[in-house]
Amino acid sequence: MTRRPRAAQPVPETLGFTAVARPWDRGTVLTLVGELDLDTAGALTVALDAVLAVPGTVVVLDCAGLEFCDSSGLNVMLRAHKRAVAGGGRVELAGPRPMVLRMLELTGATHALPVRDSVPE
Repeated sequence: MTRRPRAAQPVPETLGFTAVARPWDRGTVLTLVGELDLDTAGALTVALDAVLAVPGTVVVLDCAGLEFCDSSGLNVMLRAHKRAVAGGGRVELAGPRPMVLRMLELTGATHALPVRDSVPE
């Protein structure tokens, strides 16, 4: 039996960044809002550690509210994806803004992280 995270749990706002988790039928949607950079990447790590504690989970990072992401944030996402795959799951991105999507494309991250147009219901 797969253990699911409880109800949506916010990570405390850290310098203009929040991450709120909510369950969905195949895993967890983690809604990201604000700027993801060196100062705030630790908050995303904490949120991902919590949702990836369940092996085989699919984590969708809702990036529609993510205004900025630098290499620190990208590294957290890529490490989380690697960890998820090792446990039989994966990390996907949903609805990134054009600036964030461009960074993902320029770095080749879209080859490692699947990108969806929208968040699952």
